[in-house]
Amino acid sequence: MIKLRLKRFGKKREVSYRIVATVGTSRRDGRPLEELGFYNPRTDEVRLDVPGIVRRLQQGAQPTETVRSLLTKAKVFEQVNA
Repeated sequence: MIKLRLKRFGKKREVSYRIVATVGTSRRDGRPLEELGFYNPRTDEVRLDVPGIVRRLQQGAQPTETVRSLLTKAKVFEQVNA
């Protein structure tokens, strides 16, 4: 199963995340299938590759709870159902 999850990177105490599509059994910071966005919780900056995320969701990818809330705020699920 393909999951949309956060991949941690950055320095200690200055963390930021990449939103990636990965195999559900792989490690958190393992090699992703595809990088689909960026999230910085310190500044609330979010950059998304919306067409790529929509394509992965239509293929059956399951987002984690945190990624789901980010996608809901960006109204990505409205484009999946359209």
